[in-house]
Amino acid sequence: MGFHCVDCVAADRRAQAAHAPAAGTAAAGTGLFRPVITYVLIALNVLIYLITVVQSGDLMNNQVGSSLFNDWSLIPGLVADGEYFRLLGSGFLHFGPIHLLANMYALYVVGGLCEQALGRWRYLAIYLLSLLGGAAAVMYGAWNAQTAGASGAVFGLFGAVLILLVRNKRSPAMIGTVIVLNVVISLTVPGISLAGHLGGLVAGTVATAAVAYAPEILRTVGVRPGSPALFNRFGIGVLVVIGAAELTMLAVQIAQMRADIAPLTYSQILIF
Repeated sequence: MGFHCVDCVAADRRAQAAHAPAAGTAAAGTGLFRPVITYVLIALNVLIYLITVVQSGDLMNNQVGSSLFNDWSLIPGLVADGEYFRLLGSGFLHFGPIHLLANMYALYVVGGLCEQALGRWRYLAIYLLSLLGGAAAVMYGAWNAQTAGASGAVFGLFGAVLILLVRNKRSPAMIGTVIVLNVVISLTVPGISLAGHLGGLVAGTVATAAVAYAPEILRTVGVRPGSPALFNRFGIGVLVVIGAAELTMLAVQIAQMRADIAPLTYSQILIF
């Protein structure tokens, strides 16, 4: 979802190419920057989609008859039954080629911008936190719903772009419009996970704000400017706290769901 965001970030990518990244990493304008992590994420998503197509024998309905899709798609009841890998694995699955292309196009455009501004490993951490945040939000929905897609992570990157634009004193109006538009679509179009989108958006926004505003946050509590490593450690520490909060939310919900669905068997939970 949200592939229209190219219109709001392409100009900023060109304008900021020679600027120092917002999060305090080395300037990317000293040479051609290649968003390696973004390319790897796209390649993984495409590869996993192709595997599901081969298994199902159907390009358009790859979720039907694919053992990988069955094993990785996010079904809260099965996560509560101990299949925790679905929380992350589902973020690399897609329902058909249009779903895949929309998310990968958005990831290519917005991900490249975020990776350049944040640095590769912080960018990857924020991507995964957004993905997990979306999954955590879905866990609080219907226990037998089947959810898949990178949309939660992409929404997290939308929030990251919003923070980076504000941090660089640029207008966030266009990305803000894109976010609102996609939330409206999530509300009005059947089959779209609003919870997953909002969970990813909140996680990515908060995580990026922690990294981008680490120096200002420390100065407000009396820490004088010193080694950049101090600010980096603070930002990393906040990312760890956000991850711990997501895991805590998941643990609480899983415990509650286990109490609620304990009498059910695997075959009763599985809906496809």
